[in-house]
Order: sequence, then C-alpha cells, then structure tokens
Amino acid sequence: MATKRSYGEACRFAHALDLVGERWALLVVRELLLGPKRFTDLRAGLPHASSNILSERLRDLEQGGVIQHRKLPPPAASSVYELTEWGHELEPVVTKLGAWGARSPFPPDSQEIGPDSIVLALRSLFDAEAAGELEATYELRIGEGRFWVEIAGGKLDLDRGPATGPAASIEVPDAPTFAAVLTGELPLGDALGSGTLQIEGGKQAAKRFLRLFPMPEPCAAAGQALQQVA
Repeated sequence: MATKRSYGEACRFAHALDLVGERWALLVVRELLLGPKRFTDLRAGLPHASSNILSERLRDLEQGGVIQHRKLPPPAASSVYELTEWGHELEPVVTKLGAWGARSPFPPDSQEIGPDSIVLALRSLFDAEAAGELEATYELRIGEGRFWVEIAGGKLDLDRGPATGPAASIEVPDAPTFAAVLTGELPLGDALGSGTLQIEGGKQAAKRFLRLFPMPEPCAAAGQALQQVA
C-alpha cells in the first residue's frame, strides 16, 4: 500500500512504520483495542488531535487494513471504527511500548490520560508473581466508563463493560485520579477518606488488586549512567 510518506524500504519494520508510524496512528489503535468507537468517541479520547488529522489517520489505517469502518444496525444507526483481526495483533506492541515508556528517565510533563489508556496500562504493569493464585474479577468505574478486569492463573484479562459478580468495584471521577492512586501520588487512604475513590464490595480485595500494578523503576538518564560507569 502506498502511504502519504514512506521509508521506501523492503524492510518489514520500515513497512510497519509506513502503516502505523504517522503521528496519532498508534494512539488511534490504542483507543480501539477495547472495542469499536464512533468518531466523536475517538475525538474525546484524543482531544489534541484535530478533526482533519484524525480523519486522515483513520483513512490511512483503513486503507492499510489495520481498521475498518462499519455502520451499526438500527436503532443505533451510527458508524463506528474498529480494529481488524490483523489490527488487533498490535496489542502486545502497544503494551510493550507502554511498558518501555514507563521506564523513561524523563517522565511526561502532562498528567492528562484517558480511561482506555490507564486501563490498558494495567497489562504492562501487572505483577503476576504478586497475584499468585488469586482468581477474581473486578469492575473499574472511571468517569462514565465501565471496565472489567479478570485475574486467574497468574494472567490478566480486561475489556470494556460491566463485570459479572466482581469481588470489588472501584469508582473514581476520572482517569488521572486512578493513575494517581496507582502510582502512589495520591495515597489510597487519602482518596478513600476524601471520597475521591469509592469501593463497593470487599475493601481488602480492592486494596490487594491495586497493589498488583507497581510502577517500574525509571532507567538511569544518560549522564547518570556515564557517572556510574566511571
């Protein structure tokens, strides 16, 4: 497929970048990993992408076979974008890239983050050893979003939608608040005391759940690494 800009190499890595390397492309993929979204939903999840740029990226990704566009049947009768089966294969790429970025010696300046972003981050932060033989399902209520997270056999699965019979439900007003609790920037006790975070069901189960996603230690900055070698 010919793209607007191409590295012009037969290298498959270069070809992959031709497909998803443009600005916003992988973030569109991230927004669709948990299911189809309307254009307005994508705009809400990517507020810094203009409508024209987002439309262009969607068109490029559709032409590349990464996503597809379909119309929902009545009564919805709205159009949604979704990943193709091949496009879904990018999930481990997005997760690994997120895990790599979490170890950056220079954290991002912005604290802005969307619900899908923080929920998907659970995949890269999940500590299977700490989970042990835990088998439980949880519901996350982040703003208007609902997500279920299942832990079993040292593995984590998650998706958009309500949970069935969750061991605990955790509710926060927005994604930055949930991120702050996960990173420890907002202590859980303070969040509970102020009512910023609310738990339904087993509080101990919810507390254990939140401990399963430790933030990785950042790697040393270049200057620090040189000093350590010296």
